Amino acid sequence: MISTEKKNIAIKSNQSHKTDTGSPAVQAAILTERIKELTDHLKISKKDFAARRGLLQMVGQRRRLLRYIADKDSQQYLDLIKKLGIRR
Repeated sequence: MISTEKKNIAIKSNQSHKTDTGSPAVQAAILTERIKELTDHLKISKKDFAARRGLLQMVGQRRRLLRYIADKDSQQYLDLIKKLGIRR
């Protein structure tokens, strides 16, 4: 679970206008933060298979969101993956 502060920072850095809290770019940023925290947890708890399954589901959801963004606007996709630090 990410903290409210981290979630707000992810939203603020990726929103396209003042009230944007649910665009695909914002959703991908929030998922990226959750993935980072869960990855750190799994480095410690190697046998937490339920968390591992959740991580794989989140990665798949983020991949689908990024594919949607890439289909709509390829330049926005490239900017977003560079900002989030995601491999292509």
